[in-house]
Amino acid sequence: MPGPYPYGETVVRLRRGPSPGRDPRGQPITGPLLEQPVTGCVVAPRQSTPQVGGDEQQARDTVIVGFTVYAPAGSDWRTTDQVRIRGELCEITGEPGDWGRNPFTGTRGPVQFAADRVTG
Repeated sequence: MPGPYPYGETVVRLRRGPSPGRDPRGQPITGPLLEQPVTGCVVAPRQSTPQVGGDEQQARDTVIVGFTVYAPAGSDWRTTDQVRIRGELCEITGEPGDWGRNPFTGTRGPVQFAADRVTG
């Protein structure tokens, strides 16, 4: 079933707007941060399995490091965007992937990306 998903959640895309000009040294001034809510996204926790017996394991099998997001078809995501998921600020990791069109039904698939929690 193509998105937006009726029981999905809203993810907020944070993207810098265009630069309003340059500072006295000629450097571009950072544009305003624009927020765009995207409804109907599927959000799944993404985990990392620490090395067996390593310092990070400490009696646990997996560590949640971020989320995998399946956004509605045709939605616009860039590696330079940030996202707010369930109140947590995340960075998009890697290139968002468009599933394209299903060859059997002709419906468009989601846009999938990994979002890592921002720390520090």
